[in-house]
Amino acid sequence: MVVSAAVIARRSLYLFSVGAAFAFVLNLLQRQRQVTIFPPGIFGDILNSAWWVPPACGLAAVGVGLLYPKVDNMLGRHHKFTTEWSSVMRCIAVFVGINHASAKINFDNNIQLSLTLAALSVGLWWLFDRSTVGLVLGIVIAGLATFITQLLVSQGVFWYSKPDFFYIKSWVPCIFFSGGVTIGTIGRALATGDEVECNNTCKEHMD
Repeated sequence: MVVSAAVIARRSLYLFSVGAAFAFVLNLLQRQRQVTIFPPGIFGDILNSAWWVPPACGLAAVGVGLLYPKVDNMLGRHHKFTTEWSSVMRCIAVFVGINHASAKINFDNNIQLSLTLAALSVGLWWLFDRSTVGLVLGIVIAGLATFITQLLVSQGVFWYSKPDFFYIKSWVPCIFFSGGVTIGTIGRALATGDEVECNNTCKEHMD
């Protein structure tokens, strides 16, 4: 199906809004426990984050959310788990829960926490994705996002308290993996909705 520029723009707006909202809420959880620390700034005390974090995550969400259905189309696969928005909302709830666990649950060490979050992240993929495409893209996104985060922290843009994996915490890739799967699920749901709407419109015109 050929997707118009207007449809892509609408999807992008939705995905950007979701990504920015996730960044604000999830970073608030991390800041409350002093997991991530940002230099003081104009909006630091109000937003509990640097000003650039929500728009950066919004743009990342646009890229990931558009990538998943694009790859599905290239491979000629229709993803059956993204047809119901109720499933998407449950996926979002689990993703927020994983982030909440990373900030709120106390473990003896970060390795135990990392293994727990890794299991939860794989469980999220199994429950709401279960595709090879989703698994591979989730791993690639987690690796790329972790590398960028390492780079930012090494340059002093922000930092983690008590890092145990170079400059960051060892569970950070798990968060990026589950986030990629969640945003990909939303992107697929939006694409499926647009496809159904297009098919209905074409059917009306034929009638």
